[in-house]
Amino acid sequence: MRISPGLPLRRAMVGAFALAVILTPGGTATAGPPAGRESEHLAFAQRYRALQHGGIVRAANASISCRATVETCASVRKGEHLTTATGGTKAAVNGDVDMFYVDVDSDPNTYNSSRAEVRVPPGGRVSYARLYWGGNLKVGEQKPPKDSGRVLIAEPGGQYKELLADSVVGHRVAHGADAFQASADVTNLVRESGSGLYTVAQVNVAMGRSAAGAWGGWTLVVAYENAAEPLRHLVVWDGFEALRDQKGDGLLVRSGELAFPAGANGRAGLVAYNGDRGTGDSFTVSVAGRTTALGDAANPYDDVLNSTIGGAVSERVPAYANTLGYDSDMFELGTALRRGGDQLAFRLVSQRDAAWAGALFVAVDARQ
Repeated sequence: MRISPGLPLRRAMVGAFALAVILTPGGTATAGPPAGRESEHLAFAQRYRALQHGGIVRAANASISCRATVETCASVRKGEHLTTATGGTKAAVNGDVDMFYVDVDSDPNTYNSSRAEVRVPPGGRVSYARLYWGGNLKVGEQKPPKDSGRVLIAEPGGQYKELLADSVVGHRVAHGADAFQASADVTNLVRESGSGLYTVAQVNVAMGRSAAGAWGGWTLVVAYENAAEPLRHLVVWDGFEALRDQKGDGLLVRSGELAFPAGANGRAGLVAYNGDRGTGDSFTVSVAGRTTALGDAANPYDDVLNSTIGGAVSERVPAYANTLGYDSDMFELGTALRRGGDQLAFRLVSQRDAAWAGALFVAVDARQ
């Protein structure tokens, strides 16, 4: 394993855990501005990079869904279409229904909570883990932005611990929405707790109904080492970008030097907010001038931001097919890597007036 030069990680507090400044084995986590600040625009930047035997897994879930008492809610959650006033059908989006919190923990002290499973392969050791959470603060109610940088997290079989954002919180009011994303390093917690169902509660999202719609959720990205797996490049980028504000070209993220052999295997994942079904979004990867559209059965090539948690899916509670504005997906890079190359360029484009990108991550076989 090649060990990259490291920078001190930003501190995060998880209840009684004070995560010390550490250097992740085989990787670099870049430092950033102090906690407590907000910015309406955060350019995507590398958060973590490693060259090691292993990979990346993730757990994710939505924090809000349609109100259960709405007649069409059960069908919407299954991903079924709504019947229109003219007798046709249309894909259900969050602006169509009254939205209410997902709450699975039976704890009267939390108003939203959901669970998802981290599956680190046997023999794997967590080298880096980061939790991302975000949503819309303004729907039928207005949530205070001051609470956006705080959530509760419980490891498998554990109790809630307060988690504070350890870097700048993306926060922007636009197109009828009041959107944010926050994140924090949870490496020690996930390394010590291992695989299983993690619960995240108190994500600061607003309920109700509006044209902008209610949406929100969380994603836990976990990089791991495993001597039994191929040598891979593992990279995580994050930021907070309004996709329609990029001069029509969407979000572009370049990997920098990332040499991989012909026929390499790899996966890419993304986290995005307020992607509605049927909006014509695309996610592509370019290698040496050749561009490949990414998609799968759950994410059409022309509608990747379609309110799904897809690709390498683990257990979720609840496990709604339509997450109504929250996307956390993983895609096989497949034939995009067949000729080999030295870097990747990812582009995410949305036709929505109010869609945001929050994180991008990749694991690809390394040239040896």
